[in-house]
Amino acid sequence: MPLVEEPVDAARSATDELPASLESLALTAVRAAALAAARHAGSGDGKAADGAATEAMRAVLGETKGLGTVIIGEGEKDNAPMLFNGEELGDGDGPRFDIAVDPVECTDLCAAGLPGSLTTIAMAGDGCLWSPGPGHYQDKLVVGPAARDAIDLRAEPEQNAERVAAALGKPVTELRVLVLDKPRHAELAARLRAIGVCVIMPSAGDVAGAMFALLPGTGVDMLMGIGGTPEGIMAACAVKVLGGGMQTRLAPQRDTEAAAVAAAGISTDEILDAEDLVRGPAIFAACGITGGTMLGAPRLTAGWISTQSLIVRPGSYRRIVESTPAPAANSSGG
Repeated sequence: MPLVEEPVDAARSATDELPASLESLALTAVRAAALAAARHAGSGDGKAADGAATEAMRAVLGETKGLGTVIIGEGEKDNAPMLFNGEELGDGDGPRFDIAVDPVECTDLCAAGLPGSLTTIAMAGDGCLWSPGPGHYQDKLVVGPAARDAIDLRAEPEQNAERVAAALGKPVTELRVLVLDKPRHAELAARLRAIGVCVIMPSAGDVAGAMFALLPGTGVDMLMGIGGTPEGIMAACAVKVLGGGMQTRLAPQRDTEAAAVAAAGISTDEILDAEDLVRGPAIFAACGITGGTMLGAPRLTAGWISTQSLIVRPGSYRRIVESTPAPAANSSGG
């Protein structure tokens, strides 16, 4: 279903404001990354798409006024040479801010030319984003504002489903829960379906899944299950701004990850919400790479190239269609 574009309850949005220039910066960064990655859509080479998007996004961020620090980046997760955790970008003459990026969400879908691939970025005030250290996976619950007080990660999945359904004023048999189609979620999906829940299981799309659960008009009521921690931090920016509900805790998936988390002194039992993950004002932006329900793919028409982006900012969210002259056919590109 198409996104419904509307303002949100300002009382449940971030109370402080980020510089207005960061909204334009976020949109420019995701658009540049999406256009770079789209050149590799269907090529079978996900690394090429990710590399091109990362380079394009970094070029935009590197020219900004101010100084952004990458808190959630590409380096540690994907051994990327840029947009790594701790990297500082900008000319230093202006506001300081935190950055979380995923230049290509659903890299495999982009490589296969399938719908669902996005480029995403989140920005928050200086020192506002929580760093998960060596923790790469989280157990998560995400819902929209109407059900924000109904979730409890300590409760059983069936209980959370029933509470969210009640908060939304619908029977549990009409609840639609998004769970990533991973072997670790087989039991979770079976338990939810056993009580009549409609379980939607895309192969990938952690950030998109959270956005579907958060925004109205998407046909998804809740995100549940284990996904990436970097994606969770970015989703938390949107959850906080739009007044949704989110609970999460670290859920290491390998012994090496568990050992690293323990060595860093980070708890795997502590329940965190969006306010813990994002301790100040934030914005979130995404741009479609291969198209899908949320955002369309870049389109070339009569010498113009158009993209679809989403910006989530304090007080509102909106989808933006932007068209610019297409580069000449003989220009260099990725």
